[in-house]
Amino acid sequence: MTTDIYRQLQERLDKYSVGFPATDSGIEITILKAMFSEQDADLFLNVSPLLETPASIAERIKQPVNETASRLEDMAKRGLLFRMKKGDAVKYGAIPFVHGLFEFQVKRLDKDFAKLVEQYFDSDFYHTMAQNAGGFLRTIPIQHAIDSTQNIAAYDDAVEILKKQKLIVITDCICRKMRETVQTGCGKPMEACFMFGSMAQYYIDHEMGRQIDVEEGIRILTQAQEAGLVTQPATAQNPGGMCNCCGDCCGVLKSLNEYPKPAELVFSNYFAAIDTEECVGCEACIDRCQMGALTMNEDEKAVVNEDRCIGCGLCVTTCPSDAITLVLKPEESRQTPPVTSGEQMMNMAIKRGITF
Repeated sequence: MTTDIYRQLQERLDKYSVGFPATDSGIEITILKAMFSEQDADLFLNVSPLLETPASIAERIKQPVNETASRLEDMAKRGLLFRMKKGDAVKYGAIPFVHGLFEFQVKRLDKDFAKLVEQYFDSDFYHTMAQNAGGFLRTIPIQHAIDSTQNIAAYDDAVEILKKQKLIVITDCICRKMRETVQTGCGKPMEACFMFGSMAQYYIDHEMGRQIDVEEGIRILTQAQEAGLVTQPATAQNPGGMCNCCGDCCGVLKSLNEYPKPAELVFSNYFAAIDTEECVGCEACIDRCQMGALTMNEDEKAVVNEDRCIGCGLCVTTCPSDAITLVLKPEESRQTPPVTSGEQMMNMAIKRGITF
């Protein structure tokens, strides 16, 4: 029973978001056992990703409503289910491993659990993350890396994304926190992940982050970019969150770095170009690039490997001679993100060949 219920849970989670694949080592089962009791796992398997009331779930599992409501709330408090509350109405839904179960441990992450997840990420999960990176997060450029004559789409402008939000919460980056917990971190800013809307409310309700206004959000965003972090909102025009990621710790960027052509796997509408006549060979851009896309040629000039460039603009903002520009891809190569998070998840499922 024990093995079967956790394998069923793994298989269910593998259908959501970027997936949660099985491994030869079975470490994914060890992770699930550290998070879920058998009773938790059984209830999770009876909850849909579509938000439902406790009464609806209780009817399906043939259990008393009050008891079911209590169990659902307990799991939501432990980051094992998503909860949305509007007035007196409360609904619950199943969540992926990423973004979901893993990130919801941000305030209770300990060394043992961090070691398990790091091992899983670095051994097997990175393949899944890389292959689904473009559907999960998209890279958008630093605003002042774009020429003022270019018309940047609102969904590619991090400041405009912040300005559209009614509720903004800032929280710690779970990836950097995990690496720091096991002493493999990079030292870059920790409080750098934004949550919006109902997801932001969940973070507030469970004391996983703090509410901020747009002005503070822009300050945090600017500081993150100055520190060399890549801005990546969810791949939707109206995203539920926006990360600021590093190539050392971020599950997505770290996994992409293992591939020779990460530019083919990301969702990005820009790439960097260098005017070799203006390049002074200072190598500042090489230090800034999180993807190893820049090298020096035999003439001591910087060169962009377009197979590795993800169009974040970090290199542009520190070039002392203004030799680097961020170029909008040709129209036939540009991508438009889906409007909603629901469409985003559906597109990811279709790409992975998942049926429900």
